[in-house]
Amino acid sequence: MINVNLVGNANTGKTTLFNSLTGAHEHVGNWHGVTLEEKARRYTFKGQEINIVDLPGIYSMTSLSYEEKVAVDYILKDSRRVVVNICDASNLQRNLYLTLGLLELGANVILAVNQIDKKPIYKIDYKKLENLLGIKVVPINARDKSTLEKLNEVIISAEKSVNKKELPYIKKLNLDKSFVSGKVDVSLENFYAIKLLEKDESIAKKFKLDLNSLPDKVEEVAKARYEYIDEIISSCITSAGKVYGRSKFDRIIMNRFLAFPIFLAFLALAFYLTFFSIGGWCSDGLSFLLDKAFAPLLSWLSSLFGAESAIVSFFEVAIVGGLGSILGFLPQVALLFLFLSILEDSGYLSRIAFVFEDILGKVGLSGKSVYTLLMGFGCSTTAVLTARNMEDKNSKIKTGLLTPYMSCSAKFPIYAVLGGAFFGANNIFVIMGLYLLGVIVAIALSYILEKTFLKSKEQTFILEFPPYRAMSFNRVVSVLFDNVKLFLIRVGTLIISMNVIVWILGNFSFTFSYVPKTGDVSMLESLGKILAPIFIPLGFGSWGLVSALIAGLIAKEVIVSSIAMFNHVDEASEGLLQNSIKDPSSAVFFTSPAAVISYLVFALLYFPCLATTSVLSKEIGKKWTFIGIVIELFVAYFVAMSVFNIARAIEVFGFWKVFFVIIAVVIVICAIVYICKYIRKKKGCPYKGRCNSDCKKCK
Repeated sequence: MINVNLVGNANTGKTTLFNSLTGAHEHVGNWHGVTLEEKARRYTFKGQEINIVDLPGIYSMTSLSYEEKVAVDYILKDSRRVVVNICDASNLQRNLYLTLGLLELGANVILAVNQIDKKPIYKIDYKKLENLLGIKVVPINARDKSTLEKLNEVIISAEKSVNKKELPYIKKLNLDKSFVSGKVDVSLENFYAIKLLEKDESIAKKFKLDLNSLPDKVEEVAKARYEYIDEIISSCITSAGKVYGRSKFDRIIMNRFLAFPIFLAFLALAFYLTFFSIGGWCSDGLSFLLDKAFAPLLSWLSSLFGAESAIVSFFEVAIVGGLGSILGFLPQVALLFLFLSILEDSGYLSRIAFVFEDILGKVGLSGKSVYTLLMGFGCSTTAVLTARNMEDKNSKIKTGLLTPYMSCSAKFPIYAVLGGAFFGANNIFVIMGLYLLGVIVAIALSYILEKTFLKSKEQTFILEFPPYRAMSFNRVVSVLFDNVKLFLIRVGTLIISMNVIVWILGNFSFTFSYVPKTGDVSMLESLGKILAPIFIPLGFGSWGLVSALIAGLIAKEVIVSSIAMFNHVDEASEGLLQNSIKDPSSAVFFTSPAAVISYLVFALLYFPCLATTSVLSKEIGKKWTFIGIVIELFVAYFVAMSVFNIARAIEVFGFWKVFFVIIAVVIVICAIVYICKYIRKKKGCPYKGRCNSDCKKCK
């Protein structure tokens, strides 16, 4: 078996190549940090078994973030393995910096030059490139499996010995090998000596050296590499006159005044297509088919066991109801993930991260946080994992804590059913408002944390702009298939099992008697009644609504199915469910539209699902996870109570009167803050910072 490491910069098509070679369906994206851990898969070519490991994207053999450390450590663990180094033909000059680092290590490198674009901006003489680097160079197209046969042949025929060609600039560096001589293999002495010149912290720790005692020649090493890269570029590459990653659309999309409105317009269009047109039609059609498919089965069970049988109720409410909630909202979930993938694959997301870097920097976040927060609109659990690529620990903690405030796809069924019952077509504005509220609360909380006990350090933000690219048909099919599969396996099984648990708690008392027959109080109702008074100031002090929130701690989708179960209606019949929550004779109903809005706000902001909590605990620690949960409960309660009282005031006094009162209050608060700052400034140092640095007033 041949072991191969797949290495390359972010956005070179590395994971696409991995998928093409192995038939896998790993996530692909134009983003630094998409691959967070090594992923291994085996495949066979001409009877030879090949084990290929896809490593996180790196820019050099010096690790600056979590995923870079994963890749560098894996390469150093066995430097003799075959390394397929993939480079983008349109950005070869920068990609070759990593290639030189691999050659300094003495790795057995195969250079795969990925020609992604149909009209490349460079013409490359591959034979000259091979001679200059002393390694095999294979032009490929990572999206086209038919072009990869040559690469597989080179992998099979790759020599087990390391590359013997010595890079010419190494002699100019006058390496001091005294620190590493006798401690590593002779063939690795050059590599480690160079890393010490670059003051690589992890390498210095390996040899138990103090960084301050080492010579600082970072710029000298980088200059030597780039000079050699320039020689390569000038001798074997001809430019076609284009600039990589630049487009005339950037003048509009990245305009300081238009960038944010355009981004909101894209999100609004995605939400409209997902929830109110294509996604809505598909969900309605699927729900109709489910009704037709399961109605005969339920009728048969009713006639067989009797209408009041616990068995019929179990199948109808717990099993069929759970299945209906999964499949009924499946189209929206798939479409939402598809639109997020389009933003990512097109190259637009990288530009949005750049635009938001300054804005988020003011509240203690990085442009890298944009990707994590946007992923939170799909699934908070997977989004939290992408926060690993933060170099600063405090920024990572804040990004992880703020992600649950993004309205994930699991919360959409709550908005669609409850909001649709009271607001009809205007529910689109309610949903948009909830999504926007989550973002506003997250930014405000980040600002507070930044100014108190989670201040971030300055971070380097290196980001490239990939050319705009359209998603291929295969990619669209792959995204839809992967997300549907993920939803059905992970979320679907969870919903059905939690539905069963909620059904048991809602249909049996603490003495385990069947409530519909005995008339006793169920376990869930008992717990809900204990906690219900706490939520009276929020407008929904009903045991059923509180019990649904408790069930929602497991998975947010269970909230709707729990309400449907309490009201003894079929969740797949959305109209029946919406009518029931407006009917005072139902077990669970809302007293006013203000109570509905308050409930939706609380469901948006309170405790994340257990899966997200578990991931948060692993990524940012149990202490910060607990603190985050306490903050979320407090914020959810305070914001929901405020929204409820404002909504009630609007119902009584009218929208415009309340609006002008709120504006007046905001103006007064801003004026007070400004006056306080002015007074504080007046009391400050009279020399206005020109005095001694030890001045207490200046401090």
